[in-house]
This record gives sequence, C-alpha cells and structure tokens, in this order.
Amino acid sequence: SLFFIYFHFDTMVKVLALAVVRTGTELPEPVICSMGTELSSFGFFQRPTLKEMIGFLTKTFMKRTEPGQRQSITHEGYVVHCYVRSDGLGGTVTTDLEYPARVAFVLLGQLLEDFTSTLGDAWKTCTVPESIAFPKIDEFLQKYQDPSSADKITKIQKDLDETTQILHKTIDSVLERGVKLDNLVERSNDLSAQSKMFYKQAKKTNSCCVIS
Repeated sequence: SLFFIYFHFDTMVKVLALAVVRTGTELPEPVICSMGTELSSFGFFQRPTLKEMIGFLTKTFMKRTEPGQRQSITHEGYVVHCYVRSDGLGGTVTTDLEYPARVAFVLLGQLLEDFTSTLGDAWKTCTVPESIAFPKIDEFLQKYQDPSSADKITKIQKDLDETTQILHKTIDSVLERGVKLDNLVERSNDLSAQSKMFYKQAKKTNSCCVIS
C-alpha cells in the first residue's frame, strides 16, 4: 500500500516524526516514551491517523532493532531510521527518502543524549505510551528539517561515517519470514478502527500499480 503517499499533498517537510523508545527483552513490546510529529503537510483530519501509523511502525521496527544497531527501513517513500543504545533506550526518525541517513543518526544520538541528561533514568520505568514530557523533541524536529543546516554537527561527528555501519532495509527484510505488515496492522491494538480502514483503503486505491 502507499499509505503515506495516499494522504500527502506537500513535500516541504523532511522530518515527519521523532520518537524516544524504551526497548528490552523484559517488555512484551517497545514503549514510546515521548514523540513529536510535524504533519502540517497533511490534511488536518488525516493527522491523527498518520500519527497512529507512525507510532505503529516505530514500535514494529524497534522491536526488530538490536542494541547497538542502526538501521534505515524504507516504506512507501519514507524512511524510518532506528537506533537502540546498549542500555536499551532507542529512538526513531521518520524522514523522506532524500534525507541523509548520517544526519538522521546524528540527530538520534543527540536526541537520546539530551533526553537522558534532562530526565535521567525516568525512561527505565516507563510503561505508558507518551507519558514522559520532553518539549525539546519539537525543537529537534524544527532544527533538523533542513539537513544542510545540521552540517556543522555532522562535521563534528565525522567519526560516525568511519565507524558506524548503517543497515538499509525494506519492510519485508525486517519482518520475520511469513510475517506480513497487513496482518500486523489487523492485530494491532495501537491502531484505531479508522486507521485500519484508511490503511486498507490506501492499499486498495494503489493496488493497480503496487506489487504487494
């Protein structure tokens, strides 16, 4: 399906969402502690559905990201960049296809560092989605919309280029063999009936030109 493209009518926004996520084997699934979105390029009534879908994809991908791993997962013209630190705190940046992965991971590293220096270990006991207030997440969203303005930071972080492996994947290569996104959407408790309906509608609308 082309869920995001189905709704999109403006391509000015480069970074759609940022999330700080608690992961760990002791959890049945990852918990989004804080999330910021920039969905002004979508219709007003579509934004809640899109936010739900971004949250759903964030949890789906973070569940499949190992500690220390950085992976960029492409889905329908957008990329979800995922990173989990060795202590289990992780994050995602959802961007358009042109946004440089290196800048996305510098942003994630800084976001998580700021989060822990501001809030300490509060995330380690977080069980309620989006229950930790972190207003700075919106500052990061605005500051990094233009990746070239983040150049100074990326120059400082040149080491990342040389030492870090970023895995570039498609949604099919992230999901376990035999697991389909459609089934995960259907079973999800994070998505409202309306979001599930929109997902199916988008899939149906684009089925003529998309190999699913």
